[in-house]
Order: sequence, then C-alpha cells, then structure tokens
Amino acid sequence: MSCWDTLTTYGLRSIGIGPRALPSADITLCDQFVLIGSGMIWNVYFGIIAVIFGFVAAVALAVAKDSRNLWVQKPAAWFIFIFRGSPLFIQFFFCYFLFLSLRGWVPQLGFLTSAVYGALVVLFMNTAAYSAEIFLGALRAIPKGDVEAADAYGFSGFSRFRRIIFPNMLRLAWPSYTNEAIFLFHATTLVFFSGFPAVQQQGDALYYASYLAGKTFNPFISYPILAGYFILLTLLITLIMGVVNKRLNRHLPQERRSRIKLRLRLIR
Repeated sequence: MSCWDTLTTYGLRSIGIGPRALPSADITLCDQFVLIGSGMIWNVYFGIIAVIFGFVAAVALAVAKDSRNLWVQKPAAWFIFIFRGSPLFIQFFFCYFLFLSLRGWVPQLGFLTSAVYGALVVLFMNTAAYSAEIFLGALRAIPKGDVEAADAYGFSGFSRFRRIIFPNMLRLAWPSYTNEAIFLFHATTLVFFSGFPAVQQQGDALYYASYLAGKTFNPFISYPILAGYFILLTLLITLIMGVVNKRLNRHLPQERRSRIKLRLRLIR
C-alpha cells in the first residue's frame, strides 16, 4: 500500500470513516504519521470547543468572583477552587462515573457518558476555572483612571463594562491566557486515558501513538511523531493568538505593546 493509499484509507479513521480494523503487522512510517494525524482531529475538536465556551464562562466567573454580592461571589470562588485544586485526570474519572449515575436517573443525559460530549464538559469547566483566575487578575489590574474616565464620560453598568473594562481586561490577560489555551490543547490527550472509553478504537492522537508503540515495540517513533504534531499545533495557536494580541494592543505605542511568549509549564 502506497502512502497515498494509506492516507485515503486511514486519514479519517479516528472519526469512524474507513476500515474498522487497524493495521497490526508490517506497520510503516507512513501508517504511523497518518493514524496519529487522524487522531489529532479529536484533539483539535476538544481544544477549540472547550476554548470557545471556556472563554465565555471564564469572563463570567471572573466578574462574579470580583462581585461584592456574596451570593454571586462565593459560588464562583468555590467552582474555581474545586477545579483548580484537583487534577484534571481525576476530574475525568469522577465526572465519567457521575454521568453514568445520572444516566440511571435521567436517561436523556446518557449522551454525557461519551467522550464527544462528557469529556468536553470536563475540559470546558477546567479551563474556565483556570482562565477565570487569569481574567480576575487582569480585571483588578485595570488602572483606576480608566474607570474614572469612563464614569466622567457617562458610561455606567454594562455599557462601561463592554466599552472600557472588558477590552482592558482582555488586553492585560491575553499573553497569560494564550499559555492556558496551549495547555488545554495538550490536556486533550488525557481524554481517552481517563474514564471515557474509545468506541471502536476511535481515539485521539495519543491513543493511536500508544497503540502503534505497542504493536511495533518501538515507542521512539510514534511518540516523537505525536510530539511533532503538537509542536506544530502550538506554533499555530501562538500565531493566531499573537494576531489577536496585536489587534488588542493596536492603540498603544510600539514599546508598550505586550508580546506573546511561550512559557514552559511542566505540570499543572
């Protein structure tokens, strides 16, 4: 089988399009590149959806935790504390068995036991908690002069938040939030190694890398390929976030503009 045939056969294998059986003998380098690349579809799916919904929830949590109303502040603070205080791997296990229990009481919630939805909920809540702390720090770092100027111009309530506070908060938080987004995409590799099972061997990139390493007895090929894919993904995320960051800081002089920098973080 040529490399092109392998690509057309296994390119969408991770989402159920292609042969159900995986190669178990005579596995070539091309097979490994294609299968692991196919699994990246899941990693990108989990990462993009969780970042989008997590961003919205994080802003709401940051504003709630900064509120003077204890009925608003305390639930937000406890949510952030629980999801920042427990490992993501344990959260996957706990939530999977929680969703299984809920399915017994409410059958309509059975879809949450699949990785497509259930794992996405866990990733969304985890990144929302971490990002909320980033946005909260930026919210409290907004110069008082900007807020006083908004009051002087007659801005109040949601109008002041939308026009003055939110743009400044976003500009201050964006470099740190970029690193959180990168970590979230890396964290998607935990999905199929936690409680959520892979259906018909339809897993993410790490799932296929582990399978191929076991079949070839050579982890020094599949895992570096996996790392290469994630390095390329990280570069793409950094590029996109850098463009957004430049847009957020377009009104500042060149020497005052913050730049996106990659920060190595070995553990959560």
